[in-house]
Amino acid sequence: MYRITRLRGTVGPVWRTLLASAAALLILTSGAATPATAAAQAPAAAQIPDGVTAGVAVFDRQTGTFTEQVNAAAPFRSASVVKLLLALDFLWNRGPSYPIPAADRARLDPMLRSSDDDAADYYWSNYGGSAIIDRMVSRLGLTDTAGPPAGYPGYWGYTALSARDTVKIYRYILDTAPAPVRDFVMGNLRQSTRCASDDFDQHFGIAGAFDRPWAVKQGWAGSSFPEGTCGSTGTAAATPATTGARTADAPEGRAAAAVDLTRPALHSTGTVGTGDRSIVAVLTLHPVGTSYGKAYTDIGRLTRSLNVPGGVRPTGKWYGTWSEHVNVRRDPSTANPPMTQLPAGVEVLVGCQKKGQTVSVPPYTNEWWAYLPQYGGYISNIYISSPDNRLPDVPDCAGS
Repeated sequence: MYRITRLRGTVGPVWRTLLASAAALLILTSGAATPATAAAQAPAAAQIPDGVTAGVAVFDRQTGTFTEQVNAAAPFRSASVVKLLLALDFLWNRGPSYPIPAADRARLDPMLRSSDDDAADYYWSNYGGSAIIDRMVSRLGLTDTAGPPAGYPGYWGYTALSARDTVKIYRYILDTAPAPVRDFVMGNLRQSTRCASDDFDQHFGIAGAFDRPWAVKQGWAGSSFPEGTCGSTGTAAATPATTGARTADAPEGRAAAAVDLTRPALHSTGTVGTGDRSIVAVLTLHPVGTSYGKAYTDIGRLTRSLNVPGGVRPTGKWYGTWSEHVNVRRDPSTANPPMTQLPAGVEVLVGCQKKGQTVSVPPYTNEWWAYLPQYGGYISNIYISSPDNRLPDVPDCAGS
């Protein structure tokens, strides 16, 4: 018996035919630039998908100039990006060697790598709450950053933050912070885990748009985003969804403040390229009810459109996928446990394809598998939004 992913509903001939007919609209046929031509082919302006509100800033540290600024001063609720400020506040004035007690390292490492909320709760509750934000605003000269609005004192995810202030935070870390602080923070961001502590696949935006080296701190919040998308495979420990101090939506009956507390938020921030050449901040809000896969796809498209000096775009073709909980496997077979699962309906980069174990979704079968270089594994082509079993514009994998 073949192990295949569970489908949202029964897949019949009519539905499959409609899927095939719509495939041309879902496939992104524009290939990524090769490393040698990535900079020359990078678009000069951000391409913001319909319905998305974005604040964007890209700063080239080599030239000391911005290559992208779109609504760069607009405040967004920070979601988990504020964890950068929580970590910096804790590390402030701990010199000269900046030792980190073992108990704090056990909190800070997962907070920065896997966006652990329990750690953020701890530092927010024990180090002054909004006073942390006030201190960091003064220390770093932030102009668009403020603590949670009145009525939300415990909601660290409601801290207001702009794209340009996010760039300032990274510039401090990279250019001004004591070396132990810089190395600790950036070292953790370079080890960002695909599955966050709450099981969300957090390698969207920067992590999906560029080859390494990169370092990221991501953020997300929205009731339309399902609970974790990849933890069931054992790649990350699950934590229950919570409200309160975290990144939940505004409680019913409370009005939104200066920042939008209602629409789903998805943010990607960090550095790209050798020597952290570019600092990138992409803050986005999506229409109420937007699925995680749709928001994940839209921020990916936006980030890929940016002019990011030093960034190398991975080669391959972008395709839409369908179904929920599509398993990514180490080889083109269901024999081994899955590595992770895809967010429902997300676009993926396909590097090559090869024949493998036949997968059946009656009355359809498919023996072709797509290799996803950014996941380091395969999914059955049966879950790729294409009318053909073999993708027409994707090469065969070496040795196929």
